[in-house]
Amino acid sequence: MGERRTTWVGTAVGALAAVVCALSALAALSAPSPAPPGGTAAGGRAARAEAVAAEAPPACTDPEASLRPVTTDGPAVRRIKDRGRLIAGVDQNSYRWGYRDPATRELSGFDIDLVHAIAKAVLGDPGKVTFLTIPTNQRIPALQKGKVDIIVRTMTINCERIGQVAFSTAYFETGQQLLAPKDSPVTGFDDASLGGRRVCAAKGSTAESELRRNAHSATVTTVPNQLDCLVRLQLGQVDAVLTDSALAAGQAAQDPSVRLVGKPFTTESYGVAMNLRDEDLVRRVNAVLEDYRRGGDGSPWMLAYRKWLAADLKGITAPPEPKYRD
Repeated sequence: MGERRTTWVGTAVGALAAVVCALSALAALSAPSPAPPGGTAAGGRAARAEAVAAEAPPACTDPEASLRPVTTDGPAVRRIKDRGRLIAGVDQNSYRWGYRDPATRELSGFDIDLVHAIAKAVLGDPGKVTFLTIPTNQRIPALQKGKVDIIVRTMTINCERIGQVAFSTAYFETGQQLLAPKDSPVTGFDDASLGGRRVCAAKGSTAESELRRNAHSATVTTVPNQLDCLVRLQLGQVDAVLTDSALAAGQAAQDPSVRLVGKPFTTESYGVAMNLRDEDLVRRVNAVLEDYRRGGDGSPWMLAYRKWLAADLKGITAPPEPKYRD
């Protein structure tokens, strides 16, 4: 293994400007098509509607299914090799996952170890990484604008996101759960607990999406990064935090005055995110994950789990099984 030469870019990627498109109003509606012989205009419209439905893309039923692993170089992998470094978007505020160790000032955690494994597989050296810290709500724009090659930042694979970025197979499974002070009357994600209370979520997170669907009469506060929610909870500005149970466990480990309440009420999978155009990189990362999972109890995945997560997330005996679509 080569000596690590990790470059730290200490400032988070700035918020990317939103592109505003003005759509022209339609001047007139098209006249309905004449009825076919022996038919009616309504019947013709119904036939056209059926034809449009038949052309619509199939419903998203298995977003975790990814491209099969391949180790041959394509344009995205060659781009990284020509540059000589992997540019990875990560978190620096999620304890156990991606955080800056106060003793060493180095980035550490489960996600960081995975980034180093990808760099070693692609470039032959786990230290050939440039890290960029990316706020939760800037993960997708950072990939779409080419600021980073990969995002490894506890990012949930779901139907909405797979239309915007590409994902590897799942490398961890979790679910949404509440975090609250130990003396809090909040006991779960329901009307009785949350009605009239204040709940915090990171903007652009799956927690925010869940609260948009049903906030259970709570007032919702959104912040750029998950750790900002913990700070607001500590200051008494919110009554609870909604986030992945895996992240919540890390925050409870940081602050013994808070605890996870209720049970996870969703099932979510973390994946490595990439640009939709970089199919060869997706396949290469999936090959890395195959090796990362391999070896049973002695696999790199299990070693990383025991090192970073087992103290707070007990009882996990194996990584999630990969799913492929081709």
